[in-house]
Amino acid sequence: MQGPAFQDRSTAGRALAERLAHHGHRPETRVLALPRGGVPVGYEVARALGAPLDVFVVRKLGTPGHEELAMGAIATGGVRVLNPEVIEEVGIPLEQIDAVAARESRELERREASYRQGRPALDVRGRNVILVDDGLATGSSMRAAVAALRKQGPARIVVAVPVAPLETCEVIATLADETVCVRTPEPFFAVGLWYRQFEQTSDAEVRDLLERAARESSMVEAHPAPG
Repeated sequence: MQGPAFQDRSTAGRALAERLAHHGHRPETRVLALPRGGVPVGYEVARALGAPLDVFVVRKLGTPGHEELAMGAIATGGVRVLNPEVIEEVGIPLEQIDAVAARESRELERREASYRQGRPALDVRGRNVILVDDGLATGSSMRAAVAALRKQGPARIVVAVPVAPLETCEVIATLADETVCVRTPEPFFAVGLWYRQFEQTSDAEVRDLLERAARESSMVEAHPAPG
């Protein structure tokens, strides 16, 4: 098995930004990061590309009794993506799925309000949107994000992650307009194995990075680069 690919999420974000350079410094580019772990990655991407940053909140639907196993996910806009293989294998009834989804919907709304601190969500209609996370495993959260984002009418959706299994990247590539996976190690096992430092990102860190990105974006708008 190979060693970790990235020192931390910031390092991974800078590596990802290099692969996205063709989207840099274009007025139509927007970066949306999946919190919490995707935000430090997305911050580096947005900063390198000179693009505004926002969150796109997705909540995993954990299997009852085995919460780490995703039976699906929900995202902003009321979109639900289910993993039928897991649901069938474990035998999860619909009422349990609905109960978990209702609980996660409340948490999704709380997080959106907490992270933005009164700032409005970015308008993505007609824009080229880069969806960023710190990595993919099953890809259920990202599939939910892509499905929800499509309803908001962006011109293009680019899914960009530092690390993911090849088969997950291939599935996402059928849904997004462009997919960038910097590393696709095999065997994969888990996202955290490919980082030397993979501590949980806090809500406070998410708020701080979003505030910092908003300030930097305002400065860019006030003093645009020549040419």
